[in-house]
Amino acid sequence: MPPNNTRIGVKVFNSLKKKIKKLLGVSGGEVTVTITPKSSRPAARKSRDKDRDKDRDKSRERKKGAAVSIVVADEAKRERKRRKRKSEPAAAEVIPQVIRPEKPAELRDVPRVEGKTRFLDLPLHEDVQFGVQNAEFEYCTPIQAMTLPPLLEGRDLAGKAQTGTGKTAAFLLALFTRLLNNPQENRKIGQPRALVLAPTRELAMQIHKDAVSLGLFTPLRNVAVFGGMDHEKQRRTLEDVVDIVVGTPGRVIDYSTTGSLDLSRVEVLVIDEADRMLDMGFIPDVKRIVARLPRKGERQTLLFSATLDEHILRLSSGWLTDPIILESEPEKLVSENIEQTFYSVLREDKLALLLYMLHNEPYDRVLIFGNRKDINLKLQYDLARYGFEVPVLSGDIPQEKRIKVLERFRSGEEKIVIATDVAARGIHVDDVSLVVNFDLPERPEDYVHRIGRTGRAGHTGKSVSFLCEYGAYYLPDIEKLLGVQFPSVQPTEEMLKLPPPVEGAHLPPRPGRNSHGGGHRGGGHSGGGMSRGGSRRRF
Repeated sequence: MPPNNTRIGVKVFNSLKKKIKKLLGVSGGEVTVTITPKSSRPAARKSRDKDRDKDRDKSRERKKGAAVSIVVADEAKRERKRRKRKSEPAAAEVIPQVIRPEKPAELRDVPRVEGKTRFLDLPLHEDVQFGVQNAEFEYCTPIQAMTLPPLLEGRDLAGKAQTGTGKTAAFLLALFTRLLNNPQENRKIGQPRALVLAPTRELAMQIHKDAVSLGLFTPLRNVAVFGGMDHEKQRRTLEDVVDIVVGTPGRVIDYSTTGSLDLSRVEVLVIDEADRMLDMGFIPDVKRIVARLPRKGERQTLLFSATLDEHILRLSSGWLTDPIILESEPEKLVSENIEQTFYSVLREDKLALLLYMLHNEPYDRVLIFGNRKDINLKLQYDLARYGFEVPVLSGDIPQEKRIKVLERFRSGEEKIVIATDVAARGIHVDDVSLVVNFDLPERPEDYVHRIGRTGRAGHTGKSVSFLCEYGAYYLPDIEKLLGVQFPSVQPTEEMLKLPPPVEGAHLPPRPGRNSHGGGHRGGGHSGGGMSRGGSRRRF
């Protein structure tokens, strides 16, 4: 019932509520009308009113009255929302969980091989050994054989390792064993014992996925937190006892600042791809996180990087205590399992050459890299005209969509993906058989990271790079980094002949006119270039 000092009668008031409910189609619940005298409005509102009134004609006086706000409470609608929230998975659950099989009765024996280290030879916790064998791992990779013994002794470590060397499994197995051998009682919610920092969302998801797989027979609870997903949903994953948190620096800072994440009892800190952290400007965030952890010497700290230059070593000296510094195969930046080919091709012929490869090269999965999002969207549109519906991965694509694309790619449902360098270190799929550099990257390190998506886990792979008028400028830096001179191949006329477009093809939205990439130093695809015969192509 409204206050007695208002000029709205009770009958009028109740009638108003009925009309509002009918107008809004509210099936149940209550309509609340709050009447606030003008004099009691917030000071900020008064100030805004005063400023607004100055612009009006001074001869007009504002009418005295009351501010009326109407709140409609539909209990049926509220209940539906509550049920939906309850049934929605937490953000981390978007990452597929491994179904836990029955634990074997005993570990199977693995034959000894000269020059190889068996996982069975290492003092890993038995539950961890079961997870290793379930993942069909028998022998350590070189970096695993080098790093696991000191890690299991609790030593700090700075390791130089390229992607695909097995470093993720190395630090996960070590920290699993440490946590299982030293159980802690009466722990608080949101208070992890181990923290793994990764520079990208994709890498954080991959580490979490590996942790779930290798920790299959352990009671350890692993949680992933990263930007681009619903903040509240991910926060709810911390409303329980957590053993390991894998996250990107920004989201970890968010939750630790608001109190959802308590870092004061972290026993193991892992900083993965420290060089990438440095390149992306995350080091100040990492320093803020480290300041909230137990002091160095009171925790075990592991730092992994593709390079151990002066900047990385300076950082490690501030975070690590008497660390062991190890390098895995430093002379091999690129796996010998990757066949590298460079084609000299005009910019306007790159699409034809790519289509020829997609029609004639045998492949399981293909990653195509372009330097810019607009170039990739144009390429997506052009490929669709010729029958290839290909998703694009870039930094501004919603995270849930990116996760779905990656999972379809990983399962083989998607055979081809176009990506910018944001995905170069984030896609960890063992069966990528072909990497195409539609644009050669401006930084030689990015070339290494791109083609490192193939030739993984002992598989053979192939990378093909297009050397157009602009991209060829970047080849000397790549050759200098790798210490190799690459011969360029001239494609045949057949390889540069465009096939007829597919009639009735399903096309994505056409990119804007500025998407052709003309004049871009990265060698972007030009959609309106001159064909070899001199006639202008219309894409």
